[in-house]
Amino acid sequence: MQIEPTWWISAVEAPIVAALFWMVHGLRKDMHDRIDRTVERETDAVSRTRDELKEFKLDVARSYVPLSLIRDVDRRLSQHLLRIEEKLEEVKRAGALRNRDRERDEA
Repeated sequence: MQIEPTWWISAVEAPIVAALFWMVHGLRKDMHDRIDRTVERETDAVSRTRDELKEFKLDVARSYVPLSLIRDVDRRLSQHLLRIEEKLEEVKRAGALRNRDRERDEA
């Protein structure tokens, strides 16, 4: 005699299965909510840390770098940028002269 497996749930087992399903659903929802709250707290902590780091960097820049050094670096950078601009203007003028000479020779 062979016993056939039953694939149906009896009336007694149905409330138990429903309760288990509801418990698993509640646990999953609770875990997702906890994960979301944890991520939110970590994001807030990272934002606060970044803000504190920005303030610290600004404080270090103000406290440890003499203003005279900053002015000197600014002056040197400005002079160098002006030299680069002059060289670019020379290259531009030379290119314009070449184009004008080329057009004259073609005509």
